[in-house]
Amino acid sequence: MKIIILDTETTGNKEEDRICQLSYLVLNENLEIEEIHNELVKPPIPISFEAMAVHHITNEMVEDKPLLKHTKAYKRLKELNTAENVIVIHNAKFDLDMLKKEGFNSFFKLIDTFRVLKHLIPEGKFSLQYNRYALGLYKKEPEICEKYNIQISAHDALGDVIVLDLLFEYIINTYEKTVEDLIDLTKKPVLYDKFYQGKYKFENIKDILIKDPDYIEYMLSLTDLDPDVKYSIEHHLENLEEPMEFRFNVGKYKGMLIEDVAQIDIQYLSWAYHNMKMGKWMRKKIGEILGKI
Repeated sequence: MKIIILDTETTGNKEEDRICQLSYLVLNENLEIEEIHNELVKPPIPISFEAMAVHHITNEMVEDKPLLKHTKAYKRLKELNTAENVIVIHNAKFDLDMLKKEGFNSFFKLIDTFRVLKHLIPEGKFSLQYNRYALGLYKKEPEICEKYNIQISAHDALGDVIVLDLLFEYIINTYEKTVEDLIDLTKKPVLYDKFYQGKYKFENIKDILIKDPDYIEYMLSLTDLDPDVKYSIEHHLENLEEPMEFRFNVGKYKGMLIEDVAQIDIQYLSWAYHNMKMGKWMRKKIGEILGKI
């Protein structure tokens, strides 16, 4: 088994953007570095200024470079691309999608350290560069650079690969995880107890399920909702121990629970059911109340 620690730099982060640097390490089963691959390549579109500001690779630097498919790094990666080997990437979807644009479809077993960190430290920060400093990984970089006679920059692909290698080993040693454990964690949905962005950032998902079910219904309707957020909402929804609180957002009973309105003005509740714009969940609940009359 070989373990490939990989990162790319690109012309940008849009659909049309492409790879301008490919870097990876090849480790053996003892996590020892056996190969180092690092190549600038000429992309089919110009590098954006926004991307240059991050990785400092300019169009002049890649003007005379080969296309990615013609590089030794790409050809070697194709040779290594088997189900017996493991690829380690931080936020893997981005890099794998970029490689697909170059005709590379991964057969590797996958470890995504971004997802692994979400499992191990759910309330932490998952940026590679943040953890470079937070975990003290930067202190070990000079030793690797001296040993393998390499030079790195903070945000180019090779620099990130070195940090990723150190993060990978840190996770294995600190959390006593095997390579197979990390493969399984990558596949496993992440269960959140809180929202970490949006309207209810840092609030418990269970609390929002109760006090604002309309928002939850809206979230679940989003086609681009993060799969882990969706999984977490559905998990807490299935295990909810208290009833949801459906309230009118407009009208003369604004802010009141539909159950309370039913007690004082059942005609209004019936009118609202047939005429007012509302979520499917709230309409269903009102229908259940009206059905008992």
